[in-house]
Amino acid sequence: MATEEFRGWTGDFQGYFIGLQLDNSKSYFDAHRAVYQSEIRGPMEALLKQLEAEFGPGKIFRPNRDIRFSADKSPYKTNIAADVGMGSGGGYVSLDAKGLMAAAGRYMLEPADLAKFRAAVADDRSGQELVAIVAELEGKKYEIGGQDLKRVPGGLPQDHPRARLLKHKRLYFWRSFGLKPWLAKPDAANRIAEVIRDGRPLNEWFARHVS
Repeated sequence: MATEEFRGWTGDFQGYFIGLQLDNSKSYFDAHRAVYQSEIRGPMEALLKQLEAEFGPGKIFRPNRDIRFSADKSPYKTNIAADVGMGSGGGYVSLDAKGLMAAAGRYMLEPADLAKFRAAVADDRSGQELVAIVAELEGKKYEIGGQDLKRVPGGLPQDHPRARLLKHKRLYFWRSFGLKPWLAKPDAANRIAEVIRDGRPLNEWFARHVS
C-alpha cells in the first residue's frame, strides 16, 4: 500500500501514549493497534517518505523495548522514534505524550571513533571548527548533549582550552518542541527538516574528522 501524504499527527496521539503509560501491556497495545498504525506510525512513515529526497531513507524504531537486561519489564516504548536519513547527514525525531523532539549529531561513538574525536577536538584547527559549530547551535537555542565526563581524559591537560568538548563521549543537539498546534499540520515536516539542516555542519565535521 502506498504511503499517504504527510498531514501531521491529526489523531489523539497524546491520549494513546498516556494510556500506554498507565497500562503498558500487550492487551492495551493489541486493543489500540489500529490507532497506533493509523494515527501514530502512519504519519511517521509519511514524514520519512517526504523527507527522503533531501536526507535519504529513514527508519522507524520498533515499539518493543529490549527488556533482557532491564529491571523495568514494561514491554513497550512510550514514544515513537525514527532516524531521518541513515547517512551522515541525517537526524532523529521522537513523538510522545509530551510532544515532539528533533535532534542530530552523534549519539554513540565506538572506542576507535571516540579516540579520533578527542584527537580532532585537541587539534587547534579542527577543534576550533567544532567550537564554532557548537556556538552557532547554542545561538539558535539548541540543547547540547553528550558531556559524560567530569574531567578531561588522561593524557590531556585539565585546563585545555576545549576542555568542555573533551569531556564529551558523544556529541548531539536537540530541540523539544512540546505540544504545538502545528503538530497536526503538514508544517511539522518543515520544523523537523530545519533541525536536521542545522545539524549538517556538525555531521560534516564528524564525517571529515571521525568517520
